[in-house]
Amino acid sequence: MKQIIQSFKTGITELVELPSPLVKPGQVLIQTSHSLVSLGTEKMLVEFGKASLIQKARQQPDKVKMVLDKIKTDGLIPTLETVFNKLEQPLPLGYCNVGRVIQVGTGVKDFKVGDRVASNGQHAEFVCIPQNLVAQIPDNVSDEEAVFTVIGAIGLEGIRLINPTIGETVVVIGLGLIGLLTAEILIANGCQVIGYDLDDAKVKIAKDKGVLAFNPLLGYDPVKFVKDKTKGSGADGVLITASAKTNDIISQAANMSRKRGRIVLVGVIGLDISRADFYEKELSFQVSCSYGPGRYDEDYEFKGIDYPLAYVRWTEKRNFETVLQLISSGKLAVKNLISEVIPIENFHKIYGDIGTSKSIASILKYNKDVKPINTIIVNKKKIEPNKGLIGIIGAGNFTKMTMLPALKGTNANIKHIVSSGGLTSTALAKKYNISQSTTDYDIVLNDKDVSLIMITTRHNLHADMVIKALNKGKHVFVEKPLALNLKELNAIQKAYSISDGTLMVGFNRRFSPHVRKIKSLVGDAPMNIVATMNAGNIPPDVWIHDMFVGGGRIIGEACHYLDLIVFLSGSKIKSVCMNAMGVNPEDNTDNASILVKMENGSTGVINYFSNGAKSYVKERLEVFSQEKVLIMDNFIKTSGYGVKGFSKLKTKLDKGHKAQFSQIVEKIKEGTVELIPYEELINVTKASFAAIKSLKESSWITLDRNNL
Repeated sequence: MKQIIQSFKTGITELVELPSPLVKPGQVLIQTSHSLVSLGTEKMLVEFGKASLIQKARQQPDKVKMVLDKIKTDGLIPTLETVFNKLEQPLPLGYCNVGRVIQVGTGVKDFKVGDRVASNGQHAEFVCIPQNLVAQIPDNVSDEEAVFTVIGAIGLEGIRLINPTIGETVVVIGLGLIGLLTAEILIANGCQVIGYDLDDAKVKIAKDKGVLAFNPLLGYDPVKFVKDKTKGSGADGVLITASAKTNDIISQAANMSRKRGRIVLVGVIGLDISRADFYEKELSFQVSCSYGPGRYDEDYEFKGIDYPLAYVRWTEKRNFETVLQLISSGKLAVKNLISEVIPIENFHKIYGDIGTSKSIASILKYNKDVKPINTIIVNKKKIEPNKGLIGIIGAGNFTKMTMLPALKGTNANIKHIVSSGGLTSTALAKKYNISQSTTDYDIVLNDKDVSLIMITTRHNLHADMVIKALNKGKHVFVEKPLALNLKELNAIQKAYSISDGTLMVGFNRRFSPHVRKIKSLVGDAPMNIVATMNAGNIPPDVWIHDMFVGGGRIIGEACHYLDLIVFLSGSKIKSVCMNAMGVNPEDNTDNASILVKMENGSTGVINYFSNGAKSYVKERLEVFSQEKVLIMDNFIKTSGYGVKGFSKLKTKLDKGHKAQFSQIVEKIKEGTVELIPYEELINVTKASFAAIKSLKESSWITLDRNNL
């Protein structure tokens, strides 16, 4: 399928060929007929992309601080590599989409195949959208009219926040597309609307719609104009839909408001607010969040959990439906806003002069005869079967930032890479000379030439994909964790027992030169190991904390050090006890200490903390054995005390990824990926479950080989 993307690094806008997405549970697959180019928003993205690195940095001082902190802990070169990889990430454009439903995911009840719908889908021939971000189009509303739904909902949410009543005077600052739609909806609400803009053409359209509109460049003083039209009292409300860096707009809004007036920001402006302006009039100020309640709420948007209408009357979806209702009833006229309708193939006519365009609304039109194709050939190259061919399932940050760069210097023969949307997998396929990009991982599993499946998806998908791959007789590498619970693990063990494939989990740290050096110096003698992970804070709404999706950070990440203790001690884990910060810590805690007893008498302590300083080393390992002490800091420096012939090892940041993947590539040619004994993989996974069980029961948990 065709989709418009933009390079964050260069600002170049392209029409690229991607595999079509598959329908997901709770979502609908839409074939696009039209999409609206949001000139204001997309102009900002394009301009940001075209800016130099220094200019980008100046616009994002918070990101610069994060980079500086990372340099302190990880070093300059690894940090720069991370930054440049981020900049190379393609950005899909668009969020005003109209089309027909061609597939319905499980759990969707409100839509059927053939329905005409509006959504926040991108500029792509096919989009897969969660049901709460989709609205049915009334029969008397054309597709070209319906593309205004989402952008109209942005203005409508600003109106809902300002809460105007019939007869009130509301000022709309900025008469671009959102401003014009906002003004017309306000008029339909019975308000007197004053609006101003620096573009005469937009001012004229506003006047034709009944707005008291003017251009300040023609000698009008905005504050005086509003005062004159309100008999000196000032506006009841001010809606700012403009996009500008100046602080003058917020000052004007305050000065033209009546006492106790309301100001709502929908656009993007400078916000150096004068306390005196707001204090004297007791003004209220609020920033509107996109389409309305539900925005950025994963439960609402992606899990389909709606807010009860009685308590949240207006949500994103209900705002979409309201805009469509206004268009259907004739109270919102949008046809006269359409400047041009351009075939998707000629997208450059819009984006080529987007910085100077005087267009109000530019619409892209799509070919209705296109069929969805889930796999595309990105690089035509000779594929030799039975030579360790690899299929990668997952094209997220780990694949992009860690795995593929580590595989680059090896002889890895990668045929497929899979991503749910097709964009990231295609971009990575181009960069790393991978033959095919697909959105359907069954294609990879059913490819008889592929011998190794590498799984790097979200954690809740690991077990099912591992089982399916093993059932196909494939060798499997899966990034940790192997499973999220004992039921999943038991199912994996059953599949493994009857499969011709082998299994490897991404416990890369045991492959680090620092860990290998420590192992060589202490051998298999009983030891005490203290591992500290200064993990850093991750907001609570991020998927890793969801026990059903990410499994929490103990199962999802602390397992690295459970494996490390197994490797260093040369023994399996016998029992586990975990204590966590807080009076009643939750299962998904990320501030905990884990005690482990090994079968050979060694002991370990894992301190996994998220509340430490970013400037401190992220990972620290201390090993005490035979009157020796070895201390490793962040896989950069290892120091020895009481160790004859050794005092220090220093490298660039090396967590063992490159060595791990190099060995996998060589081993798969021998028909295996078992770099870590299978029994140890199971033991470590069970130990991570035991840690959570220990927290619940406030006791030591002994690992039974048959259960825990």
